[in-house]
Amino acid sequence: MIDHMGITVSDIGKSKALYLQVLAVLGCVLCRSGPGAVSFGVMEGPGKSADPGGDFWISEGPPMTPCVHVTFNAASRVGVDVFFTAGLAAGGIENGAPGLRARYHPNSYAAFVLDPDGYNIEAVCHAN
Repeated sequence: MIDHMGITVSDIGKSKALYLQVLAVLGCVLCRSGPGAVSFGVMEGPGKSADPGGDFWISEGPPMTPCVHVTFNAASRVGVDVFFTAGLAAGGIENGAPGLRARYHPNSYAAFVLDPDGYNIEAVCHAN
């Protein structure tokens, strides 16, 4: 349904470093990189991006207010766990440890990390 989305960040270098780490564990790669913007996408396998330019963009500028919540698919619960660990190692702030979120549905397994600007980024797996 959604082709791509983007957010603005206060420090492109700092945010790029965090997103490179957390998205790599979910199978995303850097698609485009310029002085003020970068994009990420899945270029092979399940969930392959339709747009070679990528699905998720960050560009330097004043962060959005309020900060949006962005959720990325994980192929497994282990992927959610690794995303969370990578996010904290890259300087993200814990905003919800990996676990079941039964209020959404019985198999919703997710973790949340705040990026350097306070965006709530999530990885979720909807399977057992």
